[in-house]
Amino acid sequence: MSPSILRLTPAAALLALSLAACQSANPYASIKQAVPETPANNPVLKERGETPEQHDARMLWFRDARFGMFIHWGLYAQAGGEWKGKFVPPNNGCQEWIMHTARIPISDYAAQAKDFNPVKYDAEKWVLAARDAGVKYIVITSKHHEGFAMFHSKASPFNIVDATPFGRDPLKELAAACRKHGMKLGFYYSQNLDWHHAGGGSGEWDPAHQGDPGRYVEEIVLPQVREILSNYGDISVVWWDIPGGVINRERADRIHAEVLRLAPHVILNNRLGGGYHSDIETPEQHIPPTGFPGRDWESCMTMNGTWGFSKFDHNWKSPKILLRNLCDIASKGGNYLLNVGPTPQGEIPAPSLERLAVMGAWLKQNGEAIYGTRASVFPKSPSWGRTTTRRLASGDTRLYAIVFNPPQDGVLKLENLANTAKGASLLVGGQKIAFQSTPEGLSLTLPEALRTQEDFVVAIDLAGAPNLDPAIRPEADGAFRLSPRRAALTGSLALQGAASAGLSTSGGESLASWINPQSTAAWQVKSAAAERVAVKLWLAAPASSAGSELELACGDQVLKITVPATGQWNNFQEVS
Repeated sequence: MSPSILRLTPAAALLALSLAACQSANPYASIKQAVPETPANNPVLKERGETPEQHDARMLWFRDARFGMFIHWGLYAQAGGEWKGKFVPPNNGCQEWIMHTARIPISDYAAQAKDFNPVKYDAEKWVLAARDAGVKYIVITSKHHEGFAMFHSKASPFNIVDATPFGRDPLKELAAACRKHGMKLGFYYSQNLDWHHAGGGSGEWDPAHQGDPGRYVEEIVLPQVREILSNYGDISVVWWDIPGGVINRERADRIHAEVLRLAPHVILNNRLGGGYHSDIETPEQHIPPTGFPGRDWESCMTMNGTWGFSKFDHNWKSPKILLRNLCDIASKGGNYLLNVGPTPQGEIPAPSLERLAVMGAWLKQNGEAIYGTRASVFPKSPSWGRTTTRRLASGDTRLYAIVFNPPQDGVLKLENLANTAKGASLLVGGQKIAFQSTPEGLSLTLPEALRTQEDFVVAIDLAGAPNLDPAIRPEADGAFRLSPRRAALTGSLALQGAASAGLSTSGGESLASWINPQSTAAWQVKSAAAERVAVKLWLAAPASSAGSELELACGDQVLKITVPATGQWNNFQEVS
């Protein structure tokens, strides 16, 4: 980190300054009416040869959908978490990893296919359950790490049509049902890990698995990718899993090129490998605190503790948690890909259907606050719930206040909102809600009857695009918390968000590329009372940049700060 200036304007006070993650922040400080939504530095533009406008058009349905259904179904459902009469603890919640966890030989594992006969499978029932839950797209496992194809594949006899008494292609039936009911369909495909076919990733416990990775890609992966993109109609998403391993850059290039040749419109996630970023980030089993500003993303999460069907996992999340997850994710600009794990008989478990029905009932009344919305305009989530934003054709804005738990005084504060409010009302029923503009923002006062309710929505119409006062005020504990996204940046400085390897999200927001002395970061703060304050910063730098000086300026006061060596760029250390 070279000598740089950290400046606060206008003159005021600073109690706590964080250049690391602001855990409660949302992805956009403001939403502009200007097109495009996709920033020019999004790496997928180069990978796909698209302009931001072209990328916006291709991603529009995904951004509007907000709610998808993940379906983990394969031969692992037959085992259901049990092998030779004994429970096999799932690998980090992954029951579908039972072959790997129990080190089952290829021939033994494959033998259970003779008993896999999901005679209760009804594709239309699945699609109607998803539709009634408010789901807008489905992603199903076409081949998981076990190597078993849930479709009729000419590339390998290890598939549900040729190896089981069922003898039908469930993906063909699902694709037909999706077309009939207007549901978008995507296929998950495990391109790297394959414990059945020689040369696939992992599988080292069985000598029969040894083989040439290049041949595996040529004879299994590429032919099967061609099959799933050619034989099932319009496929909207290809969902790769586990980047790296046998999928180096050369093999990833071949797979990527083949996909775009067959389906140039298809959305791809970030798990192919070979360094591809692709269209969407995919945090797993958690919601990133700040989302992914400038990137499309989707949190995939289970309803209980496992992805594939388990006879033993009855730890179901409540409908309230699932619903609030959806609202939280939408408020941060992402999609919720909620998983079901069908039984070996071909049915979605009853507890999953019950929870989906509750979510569908809420969305039927309140879906306007989710579908087609964009992220909250506020830099942090309110304590009482979440907010989403809709751009109106008139140029005005509708904000949706999704109220989880109303404050005791019934006052919803939308801090720093400077727009003129045209009206506020309950989304369901249209009851008018009193509002008042104050120097701190917009306040809405809920009627007494609503103050004991939960999970309702207030729609607020604003004149023009959202306009937030940039000034930061002290929080309840007196601290000014200056998040990276709220800084005005000059020079080389840039906002750096969380990083994702597909399986998890690491790090938080920080200010990066501070490489020349002309770079500055400025925040406006307002305080009527603060005089003397303590300052805390979180800095990170390798030894080569240690000893550089930072200047913290507030009015005519300047505080010089020496940058410590913290080991690496993402290892933040507090400096007081």
